[in-house]
Amino acid sequence: MPLPPRWLRRLLLAPAVVLLAVAVLATLPAWLLLAAAASPLVAGRLRPLRVLWIVVVYLVVDAAALVVMFALWVGSGFGWKVRAPSFQRAHYVLCGWFLRVLYRQARWTLRLSIEIDGPDPGAVQPGRPELVVCRHAGPGDSFILIHALVNWYDREPRIVLKNTLQWDPAVDVLMNRLPSRFIAPSPVTGERPEGQIEHEVGALARGLAGDDAFVIFPEGGNFTPRRRQRGIDRLRSLGLESMARRAERMHHVLAPRPGGLLAALDAAPGVGVSFVAHTGLDRMLTIADVWHELPMDKRLVMRWWSVAPEHIPAGRQERIDWLFDWWARIDRWIAENHPA
Repeated sequence: MPLPPRWLRRLLLAPAVVLLAVAVLATLPAWLLLAAAASPLVAGRLRPLRVLWIVVVYLVVDAAALVVMFALWVGSGFGWKVRAPSFQRAHYVLCGWFLRVLYRQARWTLRLSIEIDGPDPGAVQPGRPELVVCRHAGPGDSFILIHALVNWYDREPRIVLKNTLQWDPAVDVLMNRLPSRFIAPSPVTGERPEGQIEHEVGALARGLAGDDAFVIFPEGGNFTPRRRQRGIDRLRSLGLESMARRAERMHHVLAPRPGGLLAALDAAPGVGVSFVAHTGLDRMLTIADVWHELPMDKRLVMRWWSVAPEHIPAGRQERIDWLFDWWARIDRWIAENHPA
């Protein structure tokens, strides 16, 4: 479905989420009894109760964040100073709370353990901005990555996101107030124009300072076998046969699209780069996936690699080859650490 205009999302979607959260909380005992009664009839320990709890927590946290952001909007002079440094910091604090609550509830409800491997990004470049280049493997992994940056490493992320995430009113309002860019696909091809990505990403990456972290997902979407093959075919259609062959040798990642990262490197010279891979929640892309994966007892492994500014190639083609080299390394790491 096409995304409604912003004014309609603010007037209808955001209030609807708040009202829905109030209605669910008012009838929560009935929902809990219904889920408890259905649990013995469904495979998996307390599967309906777990899924219900996660949905309720997400809905209530979403609604609470919207109420707080409305108060911040009023306090900023009805949006007049909402981008002032003090209000930007208040929104980052709210983002940290939002993600911390969701993380703790997911870890408790889904019996999820998380292991961090590699250099601590909070210690590698303290007080200096960083480009964070991440594999795309589902919303769960993405939430945990941003949670780690905000709450563990005390970074203020700037994020390049898919515009469909604006269907979530809290994400929509929050990320449109913080430095971020929602990239929309072409209505004709469904692909995101590379020139548009480079322009948007370059504008967002300018002026990185302090503890900023610029987060980008070069694959442009979650991994599926069909998307992997489509990416390989696209490279061939552009006459990039050697890159297509390299992409064919990678079985757990999509061929990276270098345009966004190249634009960020050009716009933020002298900034270090962290590559991030993770595995464990790869199959959890939708609520239906969460349902089928429960009970979980899963272990998510997040691997960080840090590249100092002086080790980043200078030329455009050298940087493209460098990105593909790193993506091949990430692919090998996933193959070695992918859960059975």
